[in-house]
Amino acid sequence: MEQKSSSNFKLGIMSGGQLGKMLTQVASVFDIQVYIMDKTKEAPAAQICHSFFQGDQTNFDDVYNFGKKVNLLTFEIEHINIEALRKLKQEGTTIYPDPETLYTIKDKGLQKEFYRNNNIPTSEFSIYENKVKILNTLKKDAISYPFVQKLRKEGYDGKGVAVIKNENDLVKLMNAPSIIEKAVNIEKELSVIVARNPSGEIKCFPLVEMVFNAEANLVEQLICPAEVTPIIEQECNKIAIKVAKAFNLVGLLAVELFLDKEGNISVNESAPRTHNSGHHTIEANITSQYEQQLRAIFDWPLGETTILSPAVMLNVLGEPNYQGEVKFEGLEKILKIPGVKPHIYGKKITKPFRKMGHITILGETIEEAKEKAEKVKNTLKVKA
Repeated sequence: MEQKSSSNFKLGIMSGGQLGKMLTQVASVFDIQVYIMDKTKEAPAAQICHSFFQGDQTNFDDVYNFGKKVNLLTFEIEHINIEALRKLKQEGTTIYPDPETLYTIKDKGLQKEFYRNNNIPTSEFSIYENKVKILNTLKKDAISYPFVQKLRKEGYDGKGVAVIKNENDLVKLMNAPSIIEKAVNIEKELSVIVARNPSGEIKCFPLVEMVFNAEANLVEQLICPAEVTPIIEQECNKIAIKVAKAFNLVGLLAVELFLDKEGNISVNESAPRTHNSGHHTIEANITSQYEQQLRAIFDWPLGETTILSPAVMLNVLGEPNYQGEVKFEGLEKILKIPGVKPHIYGKKITKPFRKMGHITILGETIEEAKEKAEKVKNTLKVKA
């Protein structure tokens, strides 16, 4: 096996946001050389990696030229030039997860069809080219309210999603290739992070429950362990493993799930990388999701995922109506609370609902962690 620690082995990460930063931090523990490519020199990972290259991950030449500099290429974002990745793979560059997995997942239409073709439970859906075709189908009563529109490509952090409850919401419809999903009567939104290495070893992190910000439609906090029955967790793990195996995944896969009011479980969507729903694992689990990603793509033994402490994770979001150079109010106050672990990403400019960091709150019980989290939420504010 090629030695990757304390050697000339180069790990390339496409691109350098907060996920890339936290993966780089773990790689440094193993003395692994990390190369980062990102559009901006101010990217969070740019300041801590071995070598930084400025480039556009959607540009063929930038991706290809960067890939030729490294021994193994991974990513923290889906929107990458697939043709460049395919050429690199053809020429012998190791890429995990595989470019074909990325190709399917980055297009929500292909992703949903993948679930249907592999008998993986998911909500009913149809694919449309534009807004006009959606409206025409509505006139024929072939779509019923409420429903959800998702752009096929380039949606993230709540962007590219429109919840249409009735006719008054039709002004929210986006005019681009998209999928229309039948709205699920949701009881809880859950997530399983599953890791798989080239040898076929596979492990799940304990199930987490996600709570969404209704205004921004992105995760505001998560709760671990999820407050569900052991049977529900076992079924979620079973589905997540089935998805990972269907993709022949190497690396990490975050599988987001719906638990509906009738107790049915279905896949919402997946992400082939470290994920917002796994940030708490840095402090709350024996192995973090970032260490697990390295173990998986290097074909090392996967780490133990047992929970060390119940935890709540809060996303630190830019306050509404504030945009400019970031200022954190209340940071020193929350540091007085035992078990509060802030992670500030290093983004210099705040915008409404932009992810500026996250905070993991540990407790002896999940109830204690929730109480502390409420204090943190009411104290820490991100302004300009």
